Amino acid sequence: MTKPKVLISDKMDPNAAKIFEERGCEVHVKPGMSKEELIACIGEYEGLAIRSATKVTADVLEAATNLKVIGRAGIGVDNVDIPAASAKGVVVMNTPFGNSITTAEHAIAMMFALARQIPAANERTQKGEWPKNDFMGVEVTGKTLGLIGAGNIGGIVASRALGLKMKVVAYDPFLTPERAVEMGVEKVDLGALVTRADFITLHTPLTDETRNILSRERLEQTKKGVRIINCARGGLIDEVALKDGLDSGHIAGAALDVFESEPPAKDHPLFGTPNFICTPHLGASTTEAQVNVALQVADQISDFLLTGGVTNALNMPSLSAEEAPKLKPYMALAEKLGSLVGQLAHGELPKISIETEGAAAQLNQKPIVGAVLAGLMKRYSSSVNMVNAPFLAKERGIEVREIRNEKRGVYQTLVRVTVETSQGNRSVAGTLFADGAPRLVEIFGIGIEADLDGYMLYVVNQDAPGFIGRMGSLLGEAGINIGTFHLGRREAGGEAVVLLSVDQAIPADIVSKAQSLEGVKMVKALSF
Repeated sequence: MTKPKVLISDKMDPNAAKIFEERGCEVHVKPGMSKEELIACIGEYEGLAIRSATKVTADVLEAATNLKVIGRAGIGVDNVDIPAASAKGVVVMNTPFGNSITTAEHAIAMMFALARQIPAANERTQKGEWPKNDFMGVEVTGKTLGLIGAGNIGGIVASRALGLKMKVVAYDPFLTPERAVEMGVEKVDLGALVTRADFITLHTPLTDETRNILSRERLEQTKKGVRIINCARGGLIDEVALKDGLDSGHIAGAALDVFESEPPAKDHPLFGTPNFICTPHLGASTTEAQVNVALQVADQISDFLLTGGVTNALNMPSLSAEEAPKLKPYMALAEKLGSLVGQLAHGELPKISIETEGAAAQLNQKPIVGAVLAGLMKRYSSSVNMVNAPFLAKERGIEVREIRNEKRGVYQTLVRVTVETSQGNRSVAGTLFADGAPRLVEIFGIGIEADLDGYMLYVVNQDAPGFIGRMGSLLGEAGINIGTFHLGRREAGGEAVVLLSVDQAIPADIVSKAQSLEGVKMVKALSF
């Protein structure tokens, strides 16, 4: 088997390359390439491991004809055009936990530096002064820390602050009351946080919703004497308004590890401002963190390329390496069912329901849903997979509904796909046999057992003697060999369905002749 090829295009711990090699990937380490050099070579690779230097833009992705996965060693993926990657069907992963402790500790260090004015005191002392009376600090014990963003890093900061006997209030739209109790923090809205907090620290990604979350208006609402720390992403704070708050004395201090534009201009207005300290984006800069994120991204990319495992993906459901073998046959079944209903349904499909029953309902549903959509969306685009299928469905305004029924029915496990059409709902269902082989068991309300593979012919006809012979003769005279022949009917003499597999694509003229056979209502050539 050909080894998957992976490119490491940024400086990374050398153990990452060793992991790729040990796992069975061919790895090339080429840090410091220009954009033109990257575009020239990216077409060779299935995996790309980066840090913050490589910019994966739309034109880079256009040249990445074989690329399947991008792994960012770190949290921020500002340097990856995720919509373009998704449209291309490329998985984008990060390593959100590898540098969590390091970043959280940096935020705590910045809080202490602000509280005790350590940088300024250090600078003057080293100049030969002894300014003991010029630096009156504040204790953090008993103070209120306002946490904007209570995810993984924010949670670590909260635990450290509670250990310092601080009170912690947190604003995070995704923080549940139960999780807040578990963390030992008080869940509040943003308005309450800024008016109550003695220290504010930010731990949220930069999105359209969080950009300038500490706007001029919010900064003016803060408690007088507040100290603000940002070790998350630049752009979360209005930097000009922050400067004005420091100058007026309303804000007692600010510490930034990140800026809206990096590196910031040498004449940045905050530089030289009293009670302002900064570091050059050092949140993840510890030996331990650099090793951790490099090892994690190498493992994640290897898992995806070699086993199908998806971890910490930003544009598709995660699927652990342990889950992948169990879900793989279900995903194969789901994709075939989605493809079948997509090929048979007419017109636009405003709604699709994916229902799992029995054993299938006890599994991670997101990969199953993604696989159904990947099969369905092939009616619109040939270059579709689980990554871009949900985006394509959303673009076409298709409403997706998931239904889970853990109670077993006739089959131990079942996946049913139903689409809404102008002619009414159309439903297909399938199961897995003991050997894990996917099998169709129902089509548009008619029970039928069939494999879905290769080239097939779908026929709806009136159940009557002689039909099978006429169909066999037509295909035989055309030199088309029948592999399997599957039959189903609603009732004797009623509507019947035929699904037969053949060894080659069926020409349009043969489909037309089949349509004209006595008793035939509809004929459709299928491919899987």
